[in-house]
Amino acid sequence: MDVQGWLETVPAVSIYLLVAIVIGVESVGIPLPGEIVLVAAALLASQHGHIDPYVLAACASAGAVAGDSTGYVIGRRGGRPLLAWLARKFPRHFGESQVAVAERSFEKWGMWAVFFGRFIALLRIFAGPLAGVLKMPYWKFLIANLLGGVVWAGGTTVVVYEVGKVAEDWLKRFSYAGLGVAVLIGLASLLVVRRRTRKAAHKAAAEAAAEETVPVSTGAGD
Repeated sequence: MDVQGWLETVPAVSIYLLVAIVIGVESVGIPLPGEIVLVAAALLASQHGHIDPYVLAACASAGAVAGDSTGYVIGRRGGRPLLAWLARKFPRHFGESQVAVAERSFEKWGMWAVFFGRFIALLRIFAGPLAGVLKMPYWKFLIANLLGGVVWAGGTTVVVYEVGKVAEDWLKRFSYAGLGVAVLIGLASLLVVRRRTRKAAHKAAAEAAAEETVPVSTGAGD
């Protein structure tokens, strides 16, 4: 089967829709590999001229902003019971320690947590729902959401697209080696992110437990 030829026949609009939908659903709060899909699509665009990287970036941005906004509305209406429900459905992503890390980030950074959360796997699925649960003013959330979505989606698309164009000749000559290196780098990055996230989660949980056990002084007359 000619894979290159088959990819050329895939309608560009289907790629745009896939990227927008996956990123949008992930931003609502459902764990999906949005970043992986975007990177794959941008790399595909660098190898096949019928996929416009600017349209791809626009669709990814629209999916990110719309998904986060939907998550915000759901979180604001659902409140804490929503987080409890998500913890039961997705315990690896919405456990107590993960929620604690996200809440601390929001309390410390406010709307900047929404902006930078777009670049962090853990906060990317939390940003919308948690901002709604914590009742962040929507205008603040919208500004951070819009800027974060556009910078993340546009920046990722442009960087991967340009790297793909530069590496095109090399990948053609060393396709299997290039694929192997890409897979190893991807796995290593994933392991590093997971390890750091796990450490941060354990640290936040330990701090929360320590705060709960600190004795409260009631004065000299006790």
